Amino acid sequence: MSVSEVILDEPDTAVLPNLMSRCAAAVAAAERLDAAAREAVAAKVVVEGRVNPKLLEQEQFASHGYAWFATYVASLREMLHWAERLQARGAFGELEALMLQAAFGEYLNQLWGGIALSQVEVLRPADLGIADDAVHAFYTPEVQALTERGNSNAVRMRIAELIAEGHFGERDLDETNAMIAEQFGRIADDYQDAAHEWHLKDELIPMEVIEQLAELGVFGLTVPEDWGGLGMGKTAMCVVTEELARGYIGLGSLGTRSEIAAELIRLGGTEAQKQHWLPKIASGEILPTAVFTEPNTGSDLGSLRTRAVKDGDVYRVTGNKTWITHAARSDVMTLLARTNPEEAGYKGLSMFLAEKPRGTDDHPFPAEGMTGGEIEVLGYRGMKEYELAFDGFEVKAENLLGGVEGEGFKQLMATFESARIQTAARAVGVAQNALELGLQYAKDRKQFGKSLLAFPRVAGKLAWMAVETMIARQLTYFSAREKDSERRCDIEAGMAKLLAARVAWANADNALQVHGGNGYALEYKISRVLCDARILNIFEGAAEIQAQVIARGLLTPGRN
Repeated sequence: MSVSEVILDEPDTAVLPNLMSRCAAAVAAAERLDAAAREAVAAKVVVEGRVNPKLLEQEQFASHGYAWFATYVASLREMLHWAERLQARGAFGELEALMLQAAFGEYLNQLWGGIALSQVEVLRPADLGIADDAVHAFYTPEVQALTERGNSNAVRMRIAELIAEGHFGERDLDETNAMIAEQFGRIADDYQDAAHEWHLKDELIPMEVIEQLAELGVFGLTVPEDWGGLGMGKTAMCVVTEELARGYIGLGSLGTRSEIAAELIRLGGTEAQKQHWLPKIASGEILPTAVFTEPNTGSDLGSLRTRAVKDGDVYRVTGNKTWITHAARSDVMTLLARTNPEEAGYKGLSMFLAEKPRGTDDHPFPAEGMTGGEIEVLGYRGMKEYELAFDGFEVKAENLLGGVEGEGFKQLMATFESARIQTAARAVGVAQNALELGLQYAKDRKQFGKSLLAFPRVAGKLAWMAVETMIARQLTYFSAREKDSERRCDIEAGMAKLLAARVAWANADNALQVHGGNGYALEYKISRVLCDARILNIFEGAAEIQAQVIARGLLTPGRN
């Protein structure tokens, strides 16, 4: 098969010539529809050249829906770019062509007919206020060909055949990142069985595993070499995170707090703070945890009430925090607290590098002025979640990040792009894990005299899981490349996280369905993966928060 052709209705005869050119034309049509959608939604929420917060909230379904709409268009664009790069180096084969076609066939159909924002919310063009003529203009001959035949049953069956032996399409990695993927992929494979035991027994990931990852540079992957790290980019971070999360979400998440802490210090710390903390974080000598959320605030960080009061050469912290991951075992907390009670909202917040002794199973929080308790959770158990209470807890004044009060929220905001890219990569890894578990079970399980994979509904599910995992992966890699190029990418990172989290959940849900009743049994790994996948739509900004951030960015006049 030529790389410019792809199978449609019948695997041996019907082809769609010039797939690339047709996809390029479809992207152009989607971008025109996206522009019409943006204009229509902006008319609802932009007043005198500014996004009006009250109107944005009032029109939340349309504005959040537009975020999803734009994410789909960006996904198609990046899938086309992925295919073009593969074609340029002779790596665009049959599977990749079919994936490209299926992605376009499905997502174009959803842009036209409706995008599921959740199981109970479907967004259609009319909900955005797009004029009928713009919708009809979108349906060009290229779009029609792809929507009618792009994601056909024959295409899905052929994809299922091609992925059956464990190859899920070229990821488009350079030689270095391909080697990294192979190395960390082996580690992920080594720990898959052990990870399931950690989950079932609700145990922390063993320290020897953390030490192994520290020796491999996981905690200093993106820390500059001058401060003891490997000095690699966010793309490499995505590859490492994806592979580790493919083995177990906890493995992929071990580096998250180090990534956040190192980014906070690198961007907002004093020179002395960088010299002291970054080498220790990079080596894994110290383990950080992020202490931001409070019981009654959730994503509303501007309402934080935890106080930090200056008292000589220390600050005394009083208040409560919740959903603090890996808190007992950590050595330092990136702690967000209010230093100016007279300043409402974000301006009164400061960030601290709050040292604490590492806890033990018997005494998890031995620090004076600090107590904590575990929050029992469905999944994502390997580092555990905690509630913390502070009562006069001391933090050295020299550990005020940047040495200036009132900069905490701005410092934290500077890390959101990297954190969301990393979370998107975790979601891609979880999605891939669910796909692989579902595929293996479908191959092994026999019903009515043949494997489950021989049944079209099962094969079709797995095929689409493979396609959408690749879509999420390419959108995530794109956001990482933007960050590596030092371009603002809050919208792109938000899109990657928004889509990848949904794909992880959908893959886990469908893989469990492939398992049938066995998938509901604790002994099968997919039962754990389903629980692990669910959190991805919530932490690092729930899907609704991601959509709000994306919509506000896209609708702000002059932002793009």
